[in-house]
Amino acid sequence: MLLNVQRIINAPGERMDFQFELDLSDVDFGGLYPAQDPVVVTGDVRNTAGMLLMQFTAGTVLKSVCDRCLKHFDNPKSVRCHYALAEEVENEENDDIVVLEDGCVDVGDLARTAFILEMDAKTLCSEDCKGICPGCGVDLNQGSCTCQKQVDPRLAVLARLLEKDSKESN
Repeated sequence: MLLNVQRIINAPGERMDFQFELDLSDVDFGGLYPAQDPVVVTGDVRNTAGMLLMQFTAGTVLKSVCDRCLKHFDNPKSVRCHYALAEEVENEENDDIVVLEDGCVDVGDLARTAFILEMDAKTLCSEDCKGICPGCGVDLNQGSCTCQKQVDPRLAVLARLLEKDSKESN
């Protein structure tokens, strides 16, 4: 979405509000397309003491799969961004300053990039998710499995010593 801010560039104290929806349903995150609902972007541009400041929030509910237990769940996601807008800059390495082109800023591109960069590398249905048993596949959040715990081969000698000690004490 291209936003023309020409009318507030030279008007300290002025403000422009905006709201639009982004379609990110085509964006692949590890073989999944979690952004099935539109991403709602809401924000404003303010001329504060002759400087243009833009802030916006981009949010939606993602359709996610837990990386531990493989359960499907709704995952609310919101990203908040702040940028300074300028007609020209001396140092182009500052990512917080966006250069206007003919008095316009592409808020859609900024929101899309910010939202994608803030996607979680790992999604969990809850912080204390126990996952699934690697042996039998039981969801450990629902109950315990009947698998016998495998002893680390590096500690097998110690396990045998413990077994021997417990037999001698009986």
